[in-house]
Order: sequence, then C-alpha cells, then structure tokens
Amino acid sequence: MQFEKTKTYQNLASSFAGECQAGMRYQMTAKLAMQEDLKCLSDAIRTIAKNETFHATQFFNKMIEKAGSKENIRLDAGYPFHAGTLLEGLKFAEGDEKDEATEIYPKFAEIAEKEGFNDIALLFRQVAEVERHHNAIFNYLNTAVKDGTLYKCDKPILWICSQCGYMHVATEAWQTCPLCKASQGYVELHLPFEGVRE
Repeated sequence: MQFEKTKTYQNLASSFAGECQAGMRYQMTAKLAMQEDLKCLSDAIRTIAKNETFHATQFFNKMIEKAGSKENIRLDAGYPFHAGTLLEGLKFAEGDEKDEATEIYPKFAEIAEKEGFNDIALLFRQVAEVERHHNAIFNYLNTAVKDGTLYKCDKPILWICSQCGYMHVATEAWQTCPLCKASQGYVELHLPFEGVRE
C-alpha cells in the first residue's frame, strides 16, 4: 500500500500539527508566567515547548522520509483551542499531555505496528513516554502555583538563584535574593522525579 494512503501517514500529519500547536500554546503560557515575574517557571514551560517542537520535527521527518514533500495534506482532527490565566494554562497543558501519553500516541503506535511501520510505532511510544513526564511536571506546577508551594518544601532543600548563583538551604526560598536582589521568581525550581523510568 502507498504510504500516503495509510492511517499512519494521517496520524503523523496530525501529530506534527498537534505538537506544533502545543509548542505555541506553551510559549503563550510561559509568557503569562513572565508577566507574573516567575522567570524560572517560564523557563521550565519554554523547555517543554521546545520538546514539543522537537517531537513535531521528528514526525515531520518521518513523513518526508516515507512519502516526500507534499503541497497539501488534508486533516480531519480536533485540536484544543483554550486559553486563560497562568493557572488555567498549566491545567490545560496537564490534561493535553495526559491525553497524548495515555490515549493518542499509544493508539497511533498500535495502528503503525498493524500497518507494518515498527519504526514509527517506536517513535510514537517514545514520544508518549516523554509526554507522560510532561504531564507529571505540569501536574506538579499547576498544584504548586495554585497552592502557593512552588517555593516551599516540607524539608530543607537547596535553593539557588538563577541570576547570581546564591545558594541557601531552607524549607522556603527567599522573597528577594540577598546577593543580587532578584525576585523569588528567579529561584531555580525543584521538579518532581516520580514516574521517571531508568
């Protein structure tokens, strides 16, 4: 069967479009974090946005490898168009990443495998695993921002200023860096490790 007529081809195109959109939505959420002077939160979100762009590139490259360039590909797929506050953006991202990790990409991997494209099935599974980690990060960030615990911890931990490198062990980060006077939003974040597989 001609690759362009497979479901896998359509799924790659949909995934490319979806990852491009996710990257852009996360850039907008990162901008909201900056407006609240949460530089390190913004940086963490921008890193995930960059990951999404890389995923899009991988899907695009597979399409080109298997079918070459095309003038137009018609897609019949739904994409989220939601916006709002920083908290809403984090919550939306958490849900979007969960859907990709648990439903969309595993399903696409199964289809690719059935159609005989084991390399593409592997790609979908690898991206799903990354999206699972993104879901955990957005879940943590959403909860921490909502509860005001982004810069608090139950036990003393090392807080580091991303501007000047000042370090201090405490249960809560400083409001203003004692050395460079950067606001708390410039303190490096402690992201969760749960769910990370070796």
